This record gives sequence, structure tokens and C-alpha cells, in this order.
Amino acid sequence: MAKDGLVPWGAGPRLETSGFMQMMKLESFVMSFAAPEPRRWWSLAVISMTQLVIVLDATIVNVALPEVQRELGLTDSQRQWVITAYVLAFGSLLLLGGRIADSWGRRRSYLAGIVGFGAASAWGGLAGSGVELIIARGIQGAFAALLAPAALSMLTVIFPSGKERGTAFAIFGIVAGSGATVGLALGGILTEFAGWRWCLLVNLPFTVLGVVGAVMFLKESKTSSGTGHDLWGGISVTLGFGSLVYGLTLAEDGWTSSSTVAFLALGLGLLALFVVIESRTTSPVLPLRILRDRTRAGAFFVQAVVGTVYIGSTLFQAYHLQIVLQLSPLLAGFATLPMAVSTMAMASVSTRLFQRFGGRYVMTAGLVVAAAGMLYLSRLTVDGSYWAQVFPGLLLVGIGLSGVVVPVQNVALTGVGRNDAGAASAVVNSVMQIGGSIGLAIFTALFIGASGGRTTYQATGVEGYEAVYIGAAVALLAGAAVAAALIRTPATSASTAPEQETHHVPVV
Repeated sequence: MAKDGLVPWGAGPRLETSGFMQMMKLESFVMSFAAPEPRRWWSLAVISMTQLVIVLDATIVNVALPEVQRELGLTDSQRQWVITAYVLAFGSLLLLGGRIADSWGRRRSYLAGIVGFGAASAWGGLAGSGVELIIARGIQGAFAALLAPAALSMLTVIFPSGKERGTAFAIFGIVAGSGATVGLALGGILTEFAGWRWCLLVNLPFTVLGVVGAVMFLKESKTSSGTGHDLWGGISVTLGFGSLVYGLTLAEDGWTSSSTVAFLALGLGLLALFVVIESRTTSPVLPLRILRDRTRAGAFFVQAVVGTVYIGSTLFQAYHLQIVLQLSPLLAGFATLPMAVSTMAMASVSTRLFQRFGGRYVMTAGLVVAAAGMLYLSRLTVDGSYWAQVFPGLLLVGIGLSGVVVPVQNVALTGVGRNDAGAASAVVNSVMQIGGSIGLAIFTALFIGASGGRTTYQATGVEGYEAVYIGAAVALLAGAAVAAALIRTPATSASTAPEQETHHVPVV
């Protein structure tokens, strides 16, 4: 085992059996990765499409929120929970969803998740009240928590090592990294021409494609040693994150209020209880060994920072474009595209840099560049133009994040054993969503504080937006410091890092 916790190059899975059964299991193991290349890449297409839908649903209603609020009569607090209900349910249930996918079957979990996700999307699109919409969004997030880790862990199994793994994770990372911005643009188009309800109903054709693609191209795999789902661990982590985010939401009215302090303390206490439960149970939703590798822990932190910026700050970006710059939903949606376009345009460059220099330097530099872009955005004025004050900043943020979204999931999942693939994949997704929900709550508190207690629609200046962008820059710089200190992946790890040694044969 290498000092950085990763398996030395050339190490591979070992089957501890003998005689004829050893030969049969070895053949089954080899054949599980010997699918024709077109089938493997079709599997990647299905999984990537699923991840795109999951990620863009965190932001697709952002541009539509003014229309949603007017039609359904939402209060400002309810308006925020249209987004928070989704990302909070998604993030807090992901760990349990990943463990269920590992033991119940990843393809089976994928199918159940995408059907439930589509049904909840239909309910939200037809909602007659704000409460109905918020509940539907929460259910969407719950099924996404089953769907996302199943999809990502199948990707880990389909592409276990080699250059194909690097290519597959680069494609997946580009899709996942640009999903939030694509959601803003698509939300603007749908709101302008079809109405806000289609921001949810648009998921239905993707649901059909996902079901058909899973039946045609995805193979079943699961662990051979699952004994339970760790219900108490799942409950404690869900309630812990829920209490923590709700406490941060209450911070809008003051960080020292009794309710804010009580919910923050309750959340931290429940998360501490979760750690105790995981250290003692035989089938944890989060095996603590996943977090003991410093590189993996650093990658998880960086992914949380990306979620904070993409989900938390882009909401205020949409408000700034519509309320301060007076852009229509359509133009506001398209005005966010430079971030996604620059991320995708630089993805191939970031992949080559990652393979040559390793994750530490590429991710650190990318986060610093993205922070510079956020600081540029913080210089906006009331009468400033989009092209002078917004466009350059979005380009910088997108270029910087391309150095993060390409390698981060590969780094986080390198060396993970097959039995932990679902749990580790869940953490990768979970920290991004939890980071986004925490970022949204903190940025809202920063906005209201800097605006003198005024809400988004009452604020006539730009002080609140400046505070949000500066807060995002600080988060990105913190991520850069962690990446520089903890991440130790060697050069070419994207294409050569093998999977951690394990003794279990996948069920295909």
C-alpha cells in the first residue's frame, strides 16, 4: 500500500478461492468487464444523462422563482425552500441510498430511483400550492438520493481502471460540473416560453430515456456481504444535516438567536452521534475507513466547496441578473452560460494537466482562479453592464472550476473497494448537495445582513450581492488550501490508478 493510501500501480483484485470454483469465479469476474466497448460507452451515456438531470434540478427553478412566487403566493422563506427541500433531502439521504444500492442492487436501485424521481417531478409540475410544491421537491430529492449513488457506483464498476476510466470520469465530471449552470439556462428558456411548471415536467422524457437505457445497457451489480441498511445511522445523519441547515436558515434573523443556536447544536450533536453509530455497527451507511484516506477526505471537502458555489451563489446570480440588470428570464438564463461553456472548453486541457501533474496542483490552481473570478464579480455596481462586470468573472470561475470538476470524482473514488463503491459514490454526491444547502443558507444570511435586513426584492443596491460573491471567494480559497495540504494523487493517476484490492465477485 502506498503512503498516500492508494493501491500501488499494477495491484489488482484477488480472488481467494481454489480449484474449479476459482476458475469459474475468475471467468465471471473477467467477463464482467469484458463487455463490448460500444455497450460500455452507451452505459456511460445513460449514467451521465442521469447525473445531468439530477444536478440541473438543483438550479433549474432558480430563474423561475419570481414567477413561481407570484403564481403560488409563496413567502420569501417558502421561496428558498423550493430549492432547499430538494438539495437537503438529496444530500442527507444519499449515504443511506448508497448503502441500499450496494446491497439491494445498483441497477435495481437506479430503476426505482428514476421512476420515483419522474413521478415526483410530475407532481411538482402540477402542484396547486406552495406547500405541495415544496413537498414534491423534497420527494424528488429523496429519490435522487437513491438514483445518484447507484449511477456513479455502476460507473466505477464498469470502468475499474486504465485510460478508459480517466476518459469516462472526465466526461462524467464535465456533465456533473456544468449541470447547475445548464439548469439555469434551461430554466430561463422554459419559463419564458412554456411556464415555470415545465422546469419540473421536463424531467419526464428523461425518465423514460433513463428506464429504457437501463434496461438495454446497464448490468446488475451488488456486494456479496450486505447484511443491513443501518437504519439508525441513516436517521441520525439525515436529521443531523437537516437540523444544521435549518439552523443556518434561521440565521437570517440573527446568529445568536435561541432557535438558531438550538438547531445548530442539535445538528452537530446528531452528526456526532452518527459517527459513534458508524464506528460500532457491522453494516454502516458510511464506513469510516472511506474517510481515513487524506486524499479522499480532501477531495470530499473540495466537492463540498464546489456545491457551495454552484448551488448557493448561482441563486443570487439569477436574482442579480433579473432584479438589478432587469434581464428577462430567458436572457438571465443564457447570461449564466459562460461559466458552463468555459468549464467544458477547458475540460480537455484540465484532463491533460491532471494526468501530467496530478490532482493536487490542478485542483489547487483551479480553485484559486475560480476565487479570482468571484472577487471580480463582487465589484459590480447598480448601473454596471453585464459585459464589463459579469461576463469576465463568469469566464474565470468556469475556467477555474474545470480544474476541479474533471479530477475530483476520480480522486475521491480511486482506491475504493467494490463493497464500498456505493457508499463512497454517495459521499461524493452528498457533500456537494449538503455544501449547496449550507451555502444557500449562509449566503442568504450574508445577503440580508449586507442589505440592512431587506429581502432580495426589497434591496435596491448591490451590497448583498457583493457579500455573497466575497463569501463564495473565501469558500473557494479555503478549498484551495485543503487541496494543497491533503491531496496527494500522483501524475497519470487518472489513467492508471487501479481499484482497491477486494475479494468479492460482482453479481452480473
